Amino acid sequence: MKKHLYIKTFGCQMNVYDSNRIADALKQLGYHQTDCKEEADILLLNTCHIREKAADKLFSEVGRLNEIKKKRATRGLDTLIIVAGCVVQAQGKEIFKKNHAIDLAVGPQSYHKLPQMIAEYLRAHNRLIEADFPAVSKFDFLPQTTHSEVSTFLAIQEGCDNFCSYCVVPYTRGCEYSRSLSEIMEEARALVQNGAKEIMLLGQNVNCWHGLDYEQKNEMDLGDLIYEVSKIKGLERIRYTTSYPSKITDNLINAHREIDKLMPYIHLPIQAGSDTVLKAMNRQYTVAGYLEIIQKFRTARPDIAISSDFIVGFPGETDADFEQTLAIAQHVQYAQSYSFKYSPRPGTPASLMKNQIAESVKKERLARLQKLLLEQQKAFNKRFVGQTIFVLFTTKGAKSGQWMGWTPYMQNTHVEAPNSLIGQILPVKITSATASSLSGTLIPDILNA
Repeated sequence: MKKHLYIKTFGCQMNVYDSNRIADALKQLGYHQTDCKEEADILLLNTCHIREKAADKLFSEVGRLNEIKKKRATRGLDTLIIVAGCVVQAQGKEIFKKNHAIDLAVGPQSYHKLPQMIAEYLRAHNRLIEADFPAVSKFDFLPQTTHSEVSTFLAIQEGCDNFCSYCVVPYTRGCEYSRSLSEIMEEARALVQNGAKEIMLLGQNVNCWHGLDYEQKNEMDLGDLIYEVSKIKGLERIRYTTSYPSKITDNLINAHREIDKLMPYIHLPIQAGSDTVLKAMNRQYTVAGYLEIIQKFRTARPDIAISSDFIVGFPGETDADFEQTLAIAQHVQYAQSYSFKYSPRPGTPASLMKNQIAESVKKERLARLQKLLLEQQKAFNKRFVGQTIFVLFTTKGAKSGQWMGWTPYMQNTHVEAPNSLIGQILPVKITSATASSLSGTLIPDILNA
């Protein structure tokens, strides 16, 4: 009988990539992915610990899955509930005490062990957890990917050595680790062979990637890696995220000038516009240094779109500090941004800091910042109305005959057409724009081709 696997992914793009690789690993055991929870023999939640109340959301979801598990049991069907990801790494064995419905738990560095863990559980029905940081990389044990989305992720670097005072990533993902050039290139070629037209290179600090060339002689950085990936025949677009400002190299900036396949878009979080707050956050750059990097990118590629992350209400942030954040946003003019109220993560230095900001103040500041950022995003998108721009189509839209895709500047764009456009890069004349998306029409020659 065919076995089925249901995966729900929380959080970042790295978790999406991890879920795809988990599916690859379990496919070897005969488990095929399904979107239907009720038919799944394994119900797996891949968790994130960055946001507030992540664990509470997890246990609520486990409760819902356990009801499905009980109903399946009345039909004589066994079901495993597995929790993976950063919440497991953060909570360890406590996760079993908090919810008895969980059968297996695995951290983000150990999911290659899931096939063995599942086999052991089916044999002895003992609850198991793997949340260590193994000496050998998980990538050494994973099968070649069978993932085949038009736009897909490829992890090249994991972990973080920066220890920002508010962040749990070093504790849940471990120290920085870079995959080898040959390993990355092998996976990239497999992705393209399976249908990928665009690859997003991923890392907690993706521009900290480093490695040796094929002869194991010369040191390479992310710019060098992008040069190599760009040589893959059939690959049309390259992106990368997330970058750490002080680790940007001139070589990476030059890649944006010289490589057509590298999209004119970079996500470069500043977090705050005050040097005082940045120091308290243990961010290893200044506002002036950040702006210098932005200028270098815009000199190399004048049309480049810049996006960022912001945290408001960090402990000790004054009204003056926040006004500096607004000033930086106004100066840079971001194409896209993500902004959040500071929330303490247990075990991080910032959670123990004095001068925590009142929730009402954080809420007011966030509203002001988001209003500005939304206006900027809308203005950026409206700039394209009347222009023709090439869109890589990746999915069906919500409406019949609607197709969705992405511009080089990471703008979600939709058009209507009688036949599938998925996998094609086509010119679209933009007819309207909102803060979140573009609408357009295919040029007539394409429709009649």
